Parts: sequence; C-alpha cells; structure tokens
Amino acid sequence: MQLRPLGEGFAIAGAGKLEVWTMTLNGFGSRRDEMSKTIAILLARLIFGAVFAMAMSFKFMDIPSTASYIAASGFPVPLFLAWIAAIFELALALAFLTGAFFSEASLLAGIYVVFLAFAFHGPSRWSGNQAEFGFFVDHFTFLAGLLFAAVHGPGNALVVKARSPLMAR
Repeated sequence: MQLRPLGEGFAIAGAGKLEVWTMTLNGFGSRRDEMSKTIAILLARLIFGAVFAMAMSFKFMDIPSTASYIAASGFPVPLFLAWIAAIFELALALAFLTGAFFSEASLLAGIYVVFLAFAFHGPSRWSGNQAEFGFFVDHFTFLAGLLFAAVHGPGNALVVKARSPLMAR
C-alpha cells in the first residue's frame, strides 16, 4: 500500500493548507490496476449489451405480446412501437458490445429506461402491486450505471472506433 500526494494541495480560509492524498494498493497506475479497470469495463459493457439483447430477443420472439402490453398501457399504434422498441434495443446491444457510439448509446438508453419506468411501472401501478414500485426503482439504478458509462466511455479494449459529432472528446 502506498500513499502519494495528489497535486499541490489547497487552502481553506482559516484552516491553513490541506494536502490531498490518494491511496492505492498496487502502486499508482500499475499494470494490474489497468488490467482490473479493463476487465471491469468489459464486464459492464457485456452486462449492458446482454440486458438489451435479452429484452430485444423477447420482443422479436413474440411481437404480438409486446404490442398487447404496450396497448394495455394506453399507447397508440402498439405493433409499430413494439417493432421500434425491438430495433432500438438491437442497436443499443450492438453499441454496448462493440463500444461504437458508446456514450451516445448510454445516454439514449438512460432516457429510454426512465421512459419505461414511468410508462410501465409508474406511480399509477403501485397501489395494485407493490412489486411495481421495486421495478420502478430498479430502472433508476440502471440509469445511474448508464450515466456513469456515458461519462467514462467504453474503455480502450475491444472498441470499434466510430467518430461521433455529438460526443467529440
């Protein structure tokens, strides 16, 4: 374990100068740290991709049931929306698995997840089934992960390099 100063420190009025320190277990920036970070990012991308691939596959396997579920929530043109949702989830799965347009996909997925939370598990459904509240909250924990992914990107391993005018870094 090592302690290393992080920058020059800063002053707080009346408190004097404070030093900012960071602690690492294997040295700062070691190969093991980079490998752990790469593995974590790849696992996160795999999980995001798998979740959307499963949702997409359920929709494609039974589009009429998906359309019925959409219609029951009061949306017009449910069959069209079911197809749009399945194709959108396919695009999200591909983006997460390849890393192409990763930040954009993460943001769009976050918007989609919040929409799904309110449209299919919102407050109007909580009184009939308390599990719906849990489903609703789960969407926001998923959103947190998607926002974190959007900010930090797909990593450097196994990434299709695609240029995006929206998220130039």
